[in-house]
Amino acid sequence: MIEIEQLSKSFELNRRQRKEMGSDFSGKTVYAVRDVSLTAKPGRIFSLLGANGAGKTTTLRMVATMLRPSAGTIRVCGMDTVRDAAAVRSKLGFLTGSTGLYTRLTPVELLRYFADLYGMPRALFEQRKNHYFDLFDMHPFADRQIGKLSTGMKQKVSIVRTVLHDPDVLVFDEPTSGLDVITARNIIELIRDCRTQGKTVIFSTHIMSEVEMLCDDLAIIHRGSLVYSGTYEHFKSNMQTSSLSDEFVRLATSAEKV
Repeated sequence: MIEIEQLSKSFELNRRQRKEMGSDFSGKTVYAVRDVSLTAKPGRIFSLLGANGAGKTTTLRMVATMLRPSAGTIRVCGMDTVRDAAAVRSKLGFLTGSTGLYTRLTPVELLRYFADLYGMPRALFEQRKNHYFDLFDMHPFADRQIGKLSTGMKQKVSIVRTVLHDPDVLVFDEPTSGLDVITARNIIELIRDCRTQGKTVIFSTHIMSEVEMLCDDLAIIHRGSLVYSGTYEHFKSNMQTSSLSDEFVRLATSAEKV
């Protein structure tokens, strides 16, 4: 389970950054996330929606212990992400498009390295590696240097690294970005399997069809603040427009006027 309570993250700006904010800006800090509360439960898929710069990735990075909150708390499997960061990381898999890979290693070498970090027995590593290499058709480039792989191939390596240690909680930030249709479909099935296994899954996306296929619970974030949080069923039954995309735009536009 992921429990987020009154979460905020602010960044202090230098002089040049303050100038770039325009003449109407008079402060020294900006909020990327402000007073966000939500809960992602085991056996359900939680979707975080928002435009670019809305605060989605910042929120997920705080969940993954990569950033410290300025205020509020996050608990993953009952553990505080600040006080128990190492324990949280052992229970969590995190995928984001900006996660770096060791470009001089091959996919097999990189995954073996992370398996060793997680203390996985070699036989279990081989079993899980072969399963995901079959699933994502990775055998043809298994022994090529990662630096020479395409964007889609690198994304596949990142995905396998995320799930290799069978974590209880999975955080996906734009998981199908850069992938072909077949591989993207495999990712969708992987996320569904995680729900079936009772795992906690939270993912962000800008692809509305993925939300419609996967989502049990939904939060929409705009300029760092929540404009909706609840079940997807409730969201659909209370839409004032004819499509998820239109309703998302309506809520974002309404928030601009507040």
